[in-house]
Amino acid sequence: MNRKPPSELGVALAELRPYFVRVTGFSVIATLLSLAPSGYMLNVYGRVVDSRSFMTLGMLTLLVLGVYLLMEILEFERSELMGKAGLALDAKMSPRIFAAIFEANLKRLAGGSLQPLNDFRTVREFLYSPVLLAVMEAPVALLFLLLIFAASPVLGWAAVAGALVQTFIGWLNERSTQPPLSMANRVAIDAQQYADGTLRNAQVIESMGMVHHIHKRWMAKQRLFLKLQAAASKRAGGYQAIGKFIATTTSSLMLGLGAWLVLRNELNGGAVMMIVSSILAGRALQPLVQVVQQWRGIVGVRDAWERLDQLLSVVPAKQPGMPLPDPRGRLQVEGLMVAAPGSQIPILRGVAFSVSPGEVVAVVGPSASGKTTLARVLVGLWPSVAGKVRLDGADVYIWDKSGLGPNLGYLPQGVELFDGTLAENIARFGEVEPAKVEAAARLVGVHDFIMSLPLAYDSPVGRDGAMLSGGQRQRVALARALYGDPVFVVLDEPNSSLDEVGDAALASAILELKRRGTTFIVMTHRTSILGVADKMLLLKEGQVQAFGPRDEVLAALAKAAAQTQQAAARQPAHPSVALPA
Repeated sequence: MNRKPPSELGVALAELRPYFVRVTGFSVIATLLSLAPSGYMLNVYGRVVDSRSFMTLGMLTLLVLGVYLLMEILEFERSELMGKAGLALDAKMSPRIFAAIFEANLKRLAGGSLQPLNDFRTVREFLYSPVLLAVMEAPVALLFLLLIFAASPVLGWAAVAGALVQTFIGWLNERSTQPPLSMANRVAIDAQQYADGTLRNAQVIESMGMVHHIHKRWMAKQRLFLKLQAAASKRAGGYQAIGKFIATTTSSLMLGLGAWLVLRNELNGGAVMMIVSSILAGRALQPLVQVVQQWRGIVGVRDAWERLDQLLSVVPAKQPGMPLPDPRGRLQVEGLMVAAPGSQIPILRGVAFSVSPGEVVAVVGPSASGKTTLARVLVGLWPSVAGKVRLDGADVYIWDKSGLGPNLGYLPQGVELFDGTLAENIARFGEVEPAKVEAAARLVGVHDFIMSLPLAYDSPVGRDGAMLSGGQRQRVALARALYGDPVFVVLDEPNSSLDEVGDAALASAILELKRRGTTFIVMTHRTSILGVADKMLLLKEGQVQAFGPRDEVLAALAKAAAQTQQAAARQPAHPSVALPA
């Protein structure tokens, strides 16, 4: 029988056991001390009133004030410990969850959004919640029940009955509120993601008058969320009221039952235990009442835990591999078959070619021929269904990107810059080395523009590079791809937003790095890049139609085009046909 491996979250939580043990100890002491007000009341009504002693009153008052101070110190220590537990959990799991989100986004899996971070915050904040602290007081609740049994088994069983009723109410609350609450959480996540997507495309929506329709669709999701949440809140509120009623009536019934036992001389300890048993019963039931009242939070934490657990199981942690030497740029593509993550439909089929260090390959082909997919596979973003992409003999996909990254440059078709300075973006948000940053900027001809800015390389680019034009963003992204003289560079439509000057700067940069031994794969629709290419690869419908030296491929394509034109010219013209009136 195969045992299910332990949950990563469960293991991380188990490592916090020392914190929980100490907090439980403090909770036990604090709960016992919480009886001080009742003890003070009984002694005032008993000793002080009977003896009429000011000294006794003063000593009792000082004693209870000291207990209050100690309780506050214990409460502070509990908060501090749970805060440290939250920080420890965050330090251990935040990098792992961020990496899982990142990989899920690359593979187009569920969880590749910001929602897991919100879920983790929910789990982390639960460590400070009153519910968890109430659970830690459970040992004292059992002690109180034993004391009540010592006073009278009848009172003990009555308290147990009250606890069972509270537990039953909690079960009913779970059964009634869990489905709408879980559905409401899912709908809320969907609405949030829809809103995020809307904000990212605000310009398109505004320019084409789509705001009303988009808002209408978002409101439908929001109304469904509010409807489900209201239904769950209504049910939970009802059960909370019932639980509170049971707790209040149980305390009074315990007092009445104790009085009945006193009248029958069947209560150990006499009339004092009648009051004490009522107080102890209320304290024993308090953790259960707290759980019932906070059930919505418990359901939310459980759902967040399950979503996180599913994400971490679907995207397991990467095991550190053996460090590999820096590549030299020899590329081998072997029988590549690729489908988009989550899809079974192949985009590339049987793609195979090899490139020597320092060569420039231009990949051309019509739209939807698979050029962008090939670019993603070449840099190890997407896995292959069959075949391999090898750089100096090593599989690019499984190569540790922290080791490969500095030797690799990549410019995606959709240029993305990140909130920060120009220097930070070019330096890939690592340590900014001014000489390297300036060298990369000069390579692509963007140095003069940067120096014309008031803050030069310290100028912020804004969110998504909003402070720059399309061409400027593309040049900065090119500088980032070429930063540090990588030995293998993949550029996907690098000149789509460039003017003639930018085109010339790009060609010059490729020639300069080619001279230094850099291997280039350039996906392009524009012929201006062909002048610096050594080889050409023609893709059509995901298959290689031609590959070889640039001039030979161009000649073959020209010959094929001429033959096609000649064949079309030899076709007889279709006679016109008169249509009936």
